Amino acid sequence: MSSLDGIKMPGRLPLLLTHERVLLPGSTVRFNVDTPRNMHLIKHRLLKGTSLKSTFIGVIPNTRDPANDADDLPTLHKIGTAGIAVQVVGSNWPKPHYTLLITGLCRFSVSSLLTERPFVLAEVEQLDKLEQYTTPAQGVSAEDGELQELSQKFYQTALQLLGMLDMSVPVVAKFRRLLDSLPKETLPDVVASMIRTSNKEKLQVLDAVILEERFRKTLPMLTRQIEGLKLLQQTRRMMPDPEKKVLPVHKGGVFPGRHFNLNEEDDEDDSDDTASLERKAHAANMPDAALRVCLKELKRLKKMPQSMPEYALTRNYLDLMVELPWSKSTKDCLDIHAARTLLDNDHYAMDKLKRRVLEYLAVRQLKASLKGPILCFVGPPGVGKTSVGRSIAKTLGREFHRIALGGVCDQSDIRGHRRTYVGSMPGRIINGLKTVGVNNPVFLLDEVDKLGKSLQGDPAAALLEVLDPEQNHSFTDHYLNVAFDLSQVLFIATANTTATIPPALLDRMEVLQVPGYTQEEKVEISLRHLIPNQMEQHGLSPKQLHIPPDTTKDIINRYTREAGVRSLERKIGAICRAVAVKIAEVQTDSKTKEVTGEGHTQQGAEKAAPPAMPIVIDHGALKDILGAPPFDMEVSERLTLPGVALGLAWTPLGGEIMFVEASQTEGEGQLTLTGQLGDVMKESAHLSISWLRANAKRYRLTNMVGGPDPLEGTDIHLHFPAGAVTKDGPSAGVTIVTCLASLFSGRLVRSDVAMTGEITLRGLVLPVGGIKDKVLAAHRAGVKRVIVPKRNEKDLEELPANVRDNLDFVAAANLDQVLNAAFDGGFPGTGRMHEHPQLSSKL
Repeated sequence: MSSLDGIKMPGRLPLLLTHERVLLPGSTVRFNVDTPRNMHLIKHRLLKGTSLKSTFIGVIPNTRDPANDADDLPTLHKIGTAGIAVQVVGSNWPKPHYTLLITGLCRFSVSSLLTERPFVLAEVEQLDKLEQYTTPAQGVSAEDGELQELSQKFYQTALQLLGMLDMSVPVVAKFRRLLDSLPKETLPDVVASMIRTSNKEKLQVLDAVILEERFRKTLPMLTRQIEGLKLLQQTRRMMPDPEKKVLPVHKGGVFPGRHFNLNEEDDEDDSDDTASLERKAHAANMPDAALRVCLKELKRLKKMPQSMPEYALTRNYLDLMVELPWSKSTKDCLDIHAARTLLDNDHYAMDKLKRRVLEYLAVRQLKASLKGPILCFVGPPGVGKTSVGRSIAKTLGREFHRIALGGVCDQSDIRGHRRTYVGSMPGRIINGLKTVGVNNPVFLLDEVDKLGKSLQGDPAAALLEVLDPEQNHSFTDHYLNVAFDLSQVLFIATANTTATIPPALLDRMEVLQVPGYTQEEKVEISLRHLIPNQMEQHGLSPKQLHIPPDTTKDIINRYTREAGVRSLERKIGAICRAVAVKIAEVQTDSKTKEVTGEGHTQQGAEKAAPPAMPIVIDHGALKDILGAPPFDMEVSERLTLPGVALGLAWTPLGGEIMFVEASQTEGEGQLTLTGQLGDVMKESAHLSISWLRANAKRYRLTNMVGGPDPLEGTDIHLHFPAGAVTKDGPSAGVTIVTCLASLFSGRLVRSDVAMTGEITLRGLVLPVGGIKDKVLAAHRAGVKRVIVPKRNEKDLEELPANVRDNLDFVAAANLDQVLNAAFDGGFPGTGRMHEHPQLSSKL
């Protein structure tokens, strides 16, 4: 709009009544329309009109449209703004309404109302007559000279305001161009619509029909904005770390509004920021190489315009550099007696882990510059690997930070992204150090065995540098791009199995096995930790609930079968919830009886007496709350036929018992294997058949018709129950031999015997892994005798004393000893040892 000569307003205008905002000539404002008259105006005039004239509309400010169409019209404001409807958007949520975008053109006054329903239509008179100011007059009177002086002063003040803003911002540059191109007579309306002013002040500008009065009304608003900016700048200089202030420029004016950063324009404030960063860089006590990089980036930052995208990236990098704990550390608590007490209070058992922490404290007392160890806790879920890491940090008096690695498949999560990428950020190690604020925290790398691998790299390979004591003193993050010392960090990794950890990574860690708990340990953990914690979480006290040790043993044996205590804790929580319901019902009934009277109280007492406190959970109550026991001692019941033996297996969840079943039918001597077996286990089955066929005569093994070859005319079917679970490994060899020997001889295997071990073609029993977890599984299942390889006897020393006392261990070096221990009264043929021919030298 370069001139107002072309504005020809219709003599009749439909009126939009509004009380929320004020539309000034030259500005664009969005109105929300939901009242009856205004809705009819849009429906019948704007939406149905086809000519440009139908888009003209008059906006009357400071006038509320009645909520009901039948209500009388209020007194209209004397001055309005004629405008053009630029956009109409309708919506039915949350109620029918329209959003109307109107651009103001000129002022008008209402001469007379023509209609009030369905919308207001009035005869209007245009008030803005600015033609004489569009083109400067040749002769200027005294009055015209005063107007020129006002307009020039207003123009200079607007330029001063723009000078305090950043001209690199596009909207500010556009404002400057329009300030030079628009007629000065339009500036009061344009500026008043942009700067922060109240509706009352805008009404005063709208009511100022005379141009001189309009300049006088708007000029103080500009001056007030400038004074406010100067005050903000002075305040910011006095503050050490000031918050950034903004000048609000409203949307809806001739120019798209936005918030302008006043600090970007202030060179002195910018220099204060860089000086503050430089002071922080020197105070951080970072190494010389890192300090040189930091000062170099700071020098680049000083020369860089703030409008450049790289400015924010460099500033974020420098903020990270000065916030990292290059030399900040916490002092370790080296009191061994206090540490032992704290560890014992937090966790029961776990003697090996506690001993390793106390050893570290003892060495730290003798040598202050000890590197942080790299520990890896390996054990089944629910045994407390993660919580013991938190207790170690508490014992040492260090900060604790947990990094969950399960499912991570991008090496940038460990090393970070290079700063050349958009959205780059440091890795989890550097982020963790920034979070804790010290350089010697305890880092828990949780679920390190569940790291993935993808096209973005192998995070396990990225951990090689982090977890190597010979390399992590100069760990280089891709984002940081300078070396950071991680040698003082105590890294603790947790895993359920070492099978999925790469050998190179496993070699860098000190592996500590965390076995499952025995029944006695679970009972003690329940009494010390689980039951008190669950009662506290459910708002119960020992006076309200009592769970005897016998009930706890029943929960452990018949309702949970796990290496850890998570399921046990859930069962105890279910008991607490059931008791909470009982107590809440009693309290509700007592309140109801107090309200209804004593007669009803006696009748209610006869119906249901309140339970005695504390509520004791016995075996009957346990069944009512938890239902039928899902686990039974089924070992003896399943070993009632020949061809069944009990083996021991290891899983990442702990040890498990495993049945092996065999049957024979008439056939052609084929062996069928079922139960989702791996290749190694299939080879063990074929190996067992070969050894038994070779020694059938010695052990008096026959086929179905009494022949000396067990497979002649006989098909063998070997099945491993739980067919949905994949099984593999060589440790089932002795179990398969015992099962087939029972089938071919027709004798029953002892019902209280479980076994594990690998076999060879010569009948030797080789050692296997996971002995401790397997023996604990046998102990949980009620087994009395366990057959283990002779070379695994050393692993039995790690078992708790009560488990060793309750079990009878048979260390077998060959299959003769296995068969002799697996059957009552021994096995035929096992008494005779192999007769080796005497060899004499003929030399």
